[in-house]
Amino acid sequence: MTDRAYGVATPDQIAGLSGLEILQAIIAGRLPQATISQRLDFWIVEAREGYAVFEGQPSAGLLNPMGTVHGGWSLTLIDSATGCACLTLQPPGVGYTTVETKGNFTRAITAKTGRVRCEGRVIAAGKQIVTTEARILDSDGRVLSHGTSTLLVLPPRSA
Repeated sequence: MTDRAYGVATPDQIAGLSGLEILQAIIAGRLPQATISQRLDFWIVEAREGYAVFEGQPSAGLLNPMGTVHGGWSLTLIDSATGCACLTLQPPGVGYTTVETKGNFTRAITAKTGRVRCEGRVIAAGKQIVTTEARILDSDGRVLSHGTSTLLVLPPRSA
């Protein structure tokens, strides 16, 4: 799909929706993809309880001085998938923020790698802290990067 809408959903658009419902609405095109998705050419494609998947297209615009895709792109993809995996477990009005994300780069990603898939999973979900993991895979299922995130659950804001 190349006609994705990008932006930030308004509070009215997400009122009463669980985290999973928000992500499913983004995937269905009823809510916009995050603006960072447009800039870095990745997007959410799947979400279910405790699990979120992004796909991304590495390109020449993401290269470091060594000619490979900058590790920050991979780490941002890992942070996005792990954060959204956490969000799938949250009730309406509850959010999250990343406390820490750590990544390991196991294979070079280049502009010729082709579309990649980043699968994020919840490992443990407490009332305040959620731990997650993610793997970036190429089209042959090889692990290109993997990492973990610790996330802080944010209570609903008071009006």
